[in-house]
Amino acid sequence: MSEEYDMTAPIALTAEETLMHAEAESAANVVAKQIEANAPILRALGEKLRAVKPRAVVTCARGSSDHAATYAKYVIETKAGLLVSSAAPSICSVYNATQMLEGTLFIGISQSGASPDLVRTATAAKDAGALVVALVNVEASPLAAIADVVVPLHAGPEKSVAATKTYIASLAAILQLVAHWTEDAELLTALETLPLNLSAAWACDWGAATRALLEANNFFVCGRGVGFGVAQEAALKFKETCGLHAEAYSSAEVKHGPMAIVNAGFPVLVFSQKDETRGGVQELVTDFSDRFARVITAGDGLKGGIELPVVKDANPFVEPILMIQSFYRMANALSVARGFHPDEPPHLNKVTETV
Repeated sequence: MSEEYDMTAPIALTAEETLMHAEAESAANVVAKQIEANAPILRALGEKLRAVKPRAVVTCARGSSDHAATYAKYVIETKAGLLVSSAAPSICSVYNATQMLEGTLFIGISQSGASPDLVRTATAAKDAGALVVALVNVEASPLAAIADVVVPLHAGPEKSVAATKTYIASLAAILQLVAHWTEDAELLTALETLPLNLSAAWACDWGAATRALLEANNFFVCGRGVGFGVAQEAALKFKETCGLHAEAYSSAEVKHGPMAIVNAGFPVLVFSQKDETRGGVQELVTDFSDRFARVITAGDGLKGGIELPVVKDANPFVEPILMIQSFYRMANALSVARGFHPDEPPHLNKVTETV
């Protein structure tokens, strides 16, 4: 084990002193500002989309932003009834293949808006006749410059390599976009209380998960539907900040092969919002428990294993946003407890530019 990964040498800061902690904690204020500032933009965009009636939606993103795109897929397909597909940036940036995207909505999601492959893919989509919308934190960026509509994340500078507030801001922007597009009164109401609920989520004590995963090496993170994207994000953060090999699975897919390696003591973190997917997720938790796995559950009313506190009675489309906020505080604490520096993951940079 290299010195960078030496968990026997404690880092010279506490969990509360990291940038990751401070930036994640600020998410409630970020989202409050974003919802107010972006309302005119998204009302106008919603009106345009209702008039244009796109035939499909294409998302393009990498890393945490791609996990936000997973969330977008489920929200749009559920609420707007349109097929959502994730574009492979290399199709345009490496293979230079022409795409037939006339009449589609193209959503590029990026903290920096600077990765050449995303910019080239968005440019190709616009040239092919797509309506290009950019969800970006850096408004003066190449991706924003080519977009037909820019939706700023309003997260401010994010210095920790591990994205937190920008990821939550991306989820909130997606939800606000769809709420205005579909004129969904329940979603619009849920957005009004989202900042307050994010503060409540930050206060949830997930210390039991920190203790349960302190000595872990490999485990699964599961979610389903609108909660699958945050399961993907959690698995990535475990790798980035804690030196843990975590794999994300849909709770429906984990039974197709991966379940074979789940045995006594195998850790599993399960996210579940209270919607139509709950029954299947609850059955999965029971299956894990029957195998004597070390199950950790996050979900209002989800029973089994180590039950983590969550914000009660939130809208199911909001619940994943709240759970990832609670998760970030836990992941930051786990990183420090395992001897890592969550702001400076080895071999990683804040902005990754791929071609």
